[in-house]
Amino acid sequence: MVRHRAVTPLHVRGARYFRLAVQLVLGLLTVALLFPFYGPRRRWRAVQNWSRRVLRSAGVVVRVDGDVPKPGTRVLGVANHVSWLDVQVMHSVWSVRFVAKSEVRHWPLIGWLSARTGTLFIERGSRRHAARINLAIHEAFAQGDAVAVFPEGTTTRGDELLRFHASLLQPAVDEEALIAPVAIRYADAAGNLEKAAAYVGETTLMQSLAGIVRVPRIHAEVHFLPAIDSRGRTRRELAQMSHARIAAALKLPAPGN
Repeated sequence: MVRHRAVTPLHVRGARYFRLAVQLVLGLLTVALLFPFYGPRRRWRAVQNWSRRVLRSAGVVVRVDGDVPKPGTRVLGVANHVSWLDVQVMHSVWSVRFVAKSEVRHWPLIGWLSARTGTLFIERGSRRHAARINLAIHEAFAQGDAVAVFPEGTTTRGDELLRFHASLLQPAVDEEALIAPVAIRYADAAGNLEKAAAYVGETTLMQSLAGIVRVPRIHAEVHFLPAIDSRGRTRRELAQMSHARIAAALKLPAPGN
């Protein structure tokens, strides 16, 4: 017997699009008009609350497992990468700055919003630019900010874990910072992998959004795994250890890095 996939009714999808548009406008206005008067703590609280509203508007429910790193901890988050939702999901529970691909900076409105909320942008394949990003990560640590990277360098559908590139972990080695592995998984109501959340290949942002709002409910599972002490370890060793822990949490194969 063939089971048909549940689809969100058209009027619900319309309501989700409307609420997301409202949240985008509110986010832009908050950053443009209020951020200049906010201190760092209030800015992070605004980002967290906004991310929660965006996820709720899209029909995404977040479940956290493990201990979220405490504010002010010198920590580099290392996470698998599935979707543009990853940033919103992690922002909803953790005050952290992200390193994202440079293409995001050129997305209409979203790119500007990301830049103003502390995202660091990297040109993939550019060693010189990677060195500048590493310097920016050092500066973020000095300011008391946590930073998170997606060392796969691209997204997957959540059913595999690609090799981790170790270059962006060098600041953690230099600063003797903690490495916080984070496993992200999107599931349906039955706990099965929900591939509608994935943002892969030639999929556009709008196509990805359409797939997300079409699903009745997406459960974003965020597993904060035990931190790794970087002291005495190379960036390659840290990448391998993070990869192994995330693969185990997601129950995925862990090929050598």
